[in-house]
Amino acid sequence: MRSLVVLALAAGLATAAPAARAQPDDGNATTATPASSATDTDTAAKPYMGWTSWSMQSSKYPGLNPNGDYSYLTEANVLKQTDALAAKLKKYGYEYINIDAGWWRDYAWTPEFDAYGRHKADPVRFPSGMKSVADRIHSKGLKAGIYLPVGLEKEAYGGGKVPIWNAEGCTTADIVYDDLRTTNGWDSAYKIDFSDPCAQKYIDSQARMFADWGYDFLKLDGVGPGSFKSGDNYDNVADVAAWQKAISATGRPIHLELSWSLDIGHAADWKKHSNGWRVDTDVECYCNTLVSWENSVDDRWDDTPAWTRHAGPGGWNDLDSLNVGNGEMDGLTRAERQSYATLWAIAKSPLYTGDDVTKLDSYGLSLLTNREVIAVNQGDNPPARPVTPSDPQQVWAAKNHDGSYTVALFNLADRPASVTADWSTLGFTGKAAVRDLWNRENLGTHKNGITQALPAHGSRLFTVTPRGDALTWTGIEAESSANTLGGNASVADCAACSDGRKVGNLYTGSKLTINNVEVGRAGTYQIKVAYISGDARSADVSSNGGGATRHTFPSTGDWSTVNSVYVPVTLKAGSNTITFDSGSGYAPDIDRIDVPKSS
Repeated sequence: MRSLVVLALAAGLATAAPAARAQPDDGNATTATPASSATDTDTAAKPYMGWTSWSMQSSKYPGLNPNGDYSYLTEANVLKQTDALAAKLKKYGYEYINIDAGWWRDYAWTPEFDAYGRHKADPVRFPSGMKSVADRIHSKGLKAGIYLPVGLEKEAYGGGKVPIWNAEGCTTADIVYDDLRTTNGWDSAYKIDFSDPCAQKYIDSQARMFADWGYDFLKLDGVGPGSFKSGDNYDNVADVAAWQKAISATGRPIHLELSWSLDIGHAADWKKHSNGWRVDTDVECYCNTLVSWENSVDDRWDDTPAWTRHAGPGGWNDLDSLNVGNGEMDGLTRAERQSYATLWAIAKSPLYTGDDVTKLDSYGLSLLTNREVIAVNQGDNPPARPVTPSDPQQVWAAKNHDGSYTVALFNLADRPASVTADWSTLGFTGKAAVRDLWNRENLGTHKNGITQALPAHGSRLFTVTPRGDALTWTGIEAESSANTLGGNASVADCAACSDGRKVGNLYTGSKLTINNVEVGRAGTYQIKVAYISGDARSADVSSNGGGATRHTFPSTGDWSTVNSVYVPVTLKAGSNTITFDSGSGYAPDIDRIDVPKSS
């Protein structure tokens, strides 16, 4: 969820409640079930799969929200999707049914809270209560997910007089700052002050309630730094840590997912305290379809690479919902739907659809249930990353533990184009066996690479198994005294760089020319460029003073991480020069280049 501006529409404060203590209850459940004694050892061992309510809640598609904005979310609709997912997708690994924002608010967005400032199911949306809904989800062999915004919602404050469950003497006045400073992506909540022990008790009470209702997943939304907010008020690292502690204390393995567009500068905190984190804004377009290519689906190719190294068992980069199953309602072409699913699979994002599972079309069903593509996402192979620059035609790849490669070709241009995966960008030369995963067919042996003609926004996904030889390389450091620096370009220390130094300050016409690049024969070579860049930056790359090609280098995430991509340059036999020119903008800092040795 991103643009839930209607949070600001709610008004009024919770009424002060009596100080009696009681078991957590949503007002509809009878006896709370005891928390499981299971540990969370296996939580997020692989990216989770399932369904989320938010895409249909947020859409203006005709008929989805008949009672006003966000009114799709009801018990009846959740259970309808539960039944459909159990019947159509469960056998492929989809297991979570995640209830998003609004389950505690009526259609006018007025909230419900219990006597202890905790969220309470709206009786119209969820007449059976949240425990009953979780029980129904579990009865299908699925897992139940629920949602909260970070902080103490303003309407729960109750003038500071609302008692905290199971925390004698604590009230809502004790758990927030005296000046009632706000937090989260919408400023819809008061920032919690964890210097007071009562604050942890409040989070404990919420976690205990969810555990006793039987929930297996919590999406904590509006978390900062991130959600397009920064500064002390929006630093919710302490909240996330408190939630992790509270969940652990329940004894129930509850997956903690953070949203939205988290600050990569705090990746270590998100990894330490949660099981997943959104790396981008909402994928939904808040328009008359669920998504649109230009709105934010296509942003993921730019924004994902910096995060790739942070993904792994226990915590994954979340690209948001995968809406590829409903055709017209999705708002995408077939080519776009496949590319969308391909990136999510190779990036090892959680695979959770926001589509109407009761109305999956045959093509959408084929995308969501391709076992070979799902295996790429769910297996123990690493996430893929770009091996070519972030240009309209891209190749992403990952080396698998069995020595094969997962290779995706993308044409992000608005017109058809050919895309080539050169085997040298994978580190070998010669022949390789190629299997097409979407079409589930072997394409035989290809020498030196594979080229595909792709439609606008199209893609292909392969497993490539080398049959040739490993390449050998000649490395040249950017800071070598044999090279030529122009304009502001200068050598600087770099702890992460191969020789502890790099060439930086490549901006407004500054250049780095690497001299004495020796090759044995003329041809086009894929040059491996190791670079460092806290944001995506472009450079004009040329050889021997010839025409330059401008390439965009994806962000490495910060200014202390080195990544590499492969750039094609045409070289003559003998000695060559390769120039990186910033042009009128800013180029990345260059660590070194590696040139494949010609046979």
